[in-house]
Amino acid sequence: MIRFLIKKSIYMKHTKNILGTMLLTAAAVAVTSCVDDSKLLFAFEKPASIAGMEYLNEYDALKTYVNSSANPNFKLGIALTADDYIAGGLVTRLANSNFQEMTAGNAMKYASCVADDGTMNFGTVEKFVAAAKAGGLTIYGHTLAWHAQQNNKYLNSLIKDKELPPSQGVGNCLHIKTSEAKTNPWDWQILYDLASPLLAGKTYSFSMRTKASAATTFPLWIETPNAGNTNYGLPQISVGTTWSVISFEFTSSSDCSRLLFSFGKFGGDLYFDDIVLVEKGDSHNMFSNGTFEEGDLPSKWSKPGWHSYTYGIEPSPGDAAAEVEQEKKVRTYQDGPFPFYAMGCEPPVVDGYIHFVPTGSWSQFFILPSSENTLEEGNYVLYLDIKSSKDASGVQLTMQNGWGGTAQQITVTVPIKEGNHIVKLNLPNVAGGNYDVIFKPQTTDAILDIKSVKIYKVVKLNSIPLTPAEKKDTLTWAMNNWINGMMKATGGYVTAWDVVNEAIAGGGDDGEGFYPLQSATNVSADDAKNNFYWQDYLGSEDYVRIAVAAARKHYAENGGTNPLRLFVNDYNLESDWDDNKKVKSLVHWIEKWEADGVTKIDGIGTQMHVSCHANSETQKGKEDHVVKMFEILAESGKLVKITELDMGYVDEEGNSVKTADMTEAQHKAMSEYYKFIVKKYFEIIPAAQQYGITQWCITDSPTGSGWRGGEPVGLWDANYNRKHTYAGFADGLAGK
Repeated sequence: MIRFLIKKSIYMKHTKNILGTMLLTAAAVAVTSCVDDSKLLFAFEKPASIAGMEYLNEYDALKTYVNSSANPNFKLGIALTADDYIAGGLVTRLANSNFQEMTAGNAMKYASCVADDGTMNFGTVEKFVAAAKAGGLTIYGHTLAWHAQQNNKYLNSLIKDKELPPSQGVGNCLHIKTSEAKTNPWDWQILYDLASPLLAGKTYSFSMRTKASAATTFPLWIETPNAGNTNYGLPQISVGTTWSVISFEFTSSSDCSRLLFSFGKFGGDLYFDDIVLVEKGDSHNMFSNGTFEEGDLPSKWSKPGWHSYTYGIEPSPGDAAAEVEQEKKVRTYQDGPFPFYAMGCEPPVVDGYIHFVPTGSWSQFFILPSSENTLEEGNYVLYLDIKSSKDASGVQLTMQNGWGGTAQQITVTVPIKEGNHIVKLNLPNVAGGNYDVIFKPQTTDAILDIKSVKIYKVVKLNSIPLTPAEKKDTLTWAMNNWINGMMKATGGYVTAWDVVNEAIAGGGDDGEGFYPLQSATNVSADDAKNNFYWQDYLGSEDYVRIAVAAARKHYAENGGTNPLRLFVNDYNLESDWDDNKKVKSLVHWIEKWEADGVTKIDGIGTQMHVSCHANSETQKGKEDHVVKMFEILAESGKLVKITELDMGYVDEEGNSVKTADMTEAQHKAMSEYYKFIVKKYFEIIPAAQQYGITQWCITDSPTGSGWRGGEPVGLWDANYNRKHTYAGFADGLAGK
C-alpha cells in the first residue's frame, strides 16, 4: 500500500512538525510479451521512527491549549533573539503562531545597551517593540537589575578613586615662562643686580625654593656688567616638578654685582621662591623681596632686551600629584626555542635573551602574549631590557588587546643604541583587557637581544576612595539613568519585567537562617572579577528597593498607563539538594524588601532550567521538589511565572546526554516531565496568581552554543520540526 505523509506547514498548523514530506511512488513496470501484459506493484511501509512521530501532526499551535477563560491573566511565552524576531522570518512566524508573549534573550540587558563611556543605544529594543506590536505579542522585559552582563568598565569608572586637586601653594613666587627650549644656556636668562657687590675671596651661601613644569638643570653665573669677569664655576641648579630647596656655597673670584640665571635649554614654566643670598657668617639677605610677598617685583630683576619670555610675580602653584609605578608584569625567558606563537619570525632564547638576527626581511615577534598580560584601564610604562650590536632606527613595539577592528593598538618607537640598555616606553590611555606585546625590528640590520619585559601601571598619589555613601549615591543615579532610558525606549508597551534577576546566593546564611544575596564576597574569584554586584554598594535591602522605585517612576513618566508588574527572578528554586531553601530565602527577602511599606513586588519568576533523570529515584526527588516549590510560591500570594523553562536529559551515570545520542524512550521521558511541570503549575498555583510560562529554547541547542551546548532543550529540533516534548508541553497546557 502506498502512503503519503503530508507535512503541515507553519501556515496551516502554525508550526512545522517532525515529519518531512514523504512522497513514495510505486513503480509500475510493464513487461510486454506475446502472451500477456502485467504490472508489478510495490508497496512501501513507513519506518517505525516516522510512524511513531506521526501523532504530532494532530497537535495544534501551543497557544490554542491555553484556557484563557479559566486563566485570564496567563501568558504563554517564548524566549528568542530580538534580531531574529525583527527579521520577520521563520522565527517570527513561529512565535506569532504559537505564543502570546516574548522575552529577548540579551537585547534588553544592560551590557547590550550601555557603552564603555556610559552612552546608551536602545535601537534594537525600539525595533523589537515595534515588531512585537505589529505581531500582536506582548514583551516580558528581561532584565532591569542584575549583577551579570553589566558594563563593568563604565560602572567601575563611576566609583573609582577620586583625584584630589593639586595642593595649593603658599604666598607668591616668581614665574618665568619660556616658549621653547633653545640651544645654549644664555639663550634665556634672567638677571638680578645686587645693591652691594659680592667681594672677591668671600664665601657666600645661596638657597631658594624652585620647581618647573619639567625637570631641568641650568647654571647660575655671577659677573659685573661689561667687566669681562663672568664666573662660570658655581654649582648647577637642578629643578624638579615639585617644590624643592636647593642650596650651596661658593667663593667669588672677583667683585661681582650681578647674578645670571641661564636656562636657555629649558622650555616651559619655571618658578623661584624664597631666594636667600648671604655672606657666610652674616644673616643679611642680599636679595630684596626674595619671598616675592612685598608688592611689585623689584626693578633689580631684568632680562636682555632681545629675550621674549615672560616673567612676574604670581601666586605660588601647588605641586602636581606625585606618581608611582606599580609593577603589573615581569617576563623573562629560558633558553630554548622561541616560546610563543610564531608570526613568521622565531628567534631562539640564548643565555636568557630572545636572540634576533636580522635576515633582511620585515620581522616582528611576540615578547609577551595576551594570556599572561591582563591590564586594567589606565596609564602604563614598559621597561625593555635590550642589547644591540649597533645603533639602529625603525624599531617599534606594539601593545594591543585583540586583532579585530575595534581592538586598541598602541605603537611606540623603540630607541636602539649600541650596547645594553633599559628602555622606558610610555603606554598612555590603556583601555583595559588582555594585551599582546609585539616587538617589531622590521627591517633593522642590528642584532637585538631582549632579556626581559616589565610593565608598570602609573598611579597618582593624590586620589582617595569614594566613601560608601558617595558610591551609593552615584550608583543610585546610574540605576535610575539606565532604567529611565529603557522605559523611554519601550514607551509603556512592556508592562511586566524582571526588575531584579538572580539576587539570592545558593549558600551561606544571612543571620536569620536564609541565604544572603549574591555578592563579590561570596562567589568565585572569576565571578567577582567579571560581574558587577550593585548590592555590594547599594545594600542588600536598598538594592531592590531602588530598582523597584526607579522602574515604577520611569515607567509612569514614559507613557506607562497599564498596571506595571515587577518580578524578582531566580534559578534553582526547585532545588532538591537543600529542600527548596533558595525559594524559601527568596520569599523571606521579598518580605524584607517590602517591609518599608513602599516597595511592591508583584511576582516571582522561577527559571526552571531542569533536567529529566534516568534514575527513577532521582527523578522522583526532582518532581517532589517542583511540587514543593509551586506550593511555596502559591503561599506567597505573589504572581508566579515560569520564566525560562528548558530541559536536558541525564543518564543513570549522571551524565548529560547530547541530542545526537538521545533515544526515543529518553525523548518521551522528557515529554512526560514537561507535562508534569506544566500540569502542576496549573494545579497548584491559583488562577489569580498564574502569570505565565515561558519556554526558554525554541530548538535544540547547537553543539557550539554557550547555553547547554548540544543538548535537547527545545520543543522543536534544529530543523524546526516538532519533538515529543512539544506534545508533553501541549498536554500540560490542556490539562491532560
